[in-house]
Amino acid sequence: MTQLNTAIDMKLEVVVIPVSDVDRAKQFYGSLGWRLDADFVVGAAFRAVQFTPPGSPCSVHFGKGLTPATPGSASGLFLVVSDIVATHAELAARGLAVSDVFHRGVGEAPQPGIDPQRRSYCSYATFRDPDGNEWLLQEVTARLPGRVDGNEVTFASAAELARALRRAEAAHGTYEKQLGRRDDAWADWYADYIVREQTGQASAA
Repeated sequence: MTQLNTAIDMKLEVVVIPVSDVDRAKQFYGSLGWRLDADFVVGAAFRAVQFTPPGSPCSVHFGKGLTPATPGSASGLFLVVSDIVATHAELAARGLAVSDVFHRGVGEAPQPGIDPQRRSYCSYATFRDPDGNEWLLQEVTARLPGRVDGNEVTFASAAELARALRRAEAAHGTYEKQLGRRDDAWADWYADYIVREQTGQASAA
């Protein structure tokens, strides 16, 4: 039997969430600033609504005839953000009842407030849709090794790229102090730092 050396791409495209009132859910997810992609109705028994969170390659479906799951039973739905504080403020400004920010490490109990060291993967907030489906916001700035291919580093928005540049600027300031002079190759340093941060490699020295 011939073995293939390359993996076949399988991209997660859609997650289905159970809701009881399609129009209410449509209004809610639209109010979050998510993009409405489709609203297909086929008779009285089937309706599929698709929304996509900003910057996400994966969308959500809800409607009629899509899932036998109990409305409101979805949980553990992660939304990764690059700045939990800014995201919390924006959602609250939209009128969303979002929880206070809390932090925890793997296996640790939740503690109030943002992670003191601003560790990647450790700061969270939650919110629920009108049916009770729970979403978990998680701040991720530096990926764990192996999660992102160095040739495929991308940013979902100008704001996300700007935050990465600010983190690189702060780190580069420390580097220049150690260097004892202005680094004329700062652009190369920034680029290397950002790619390393996104791919979970050691920060540039």
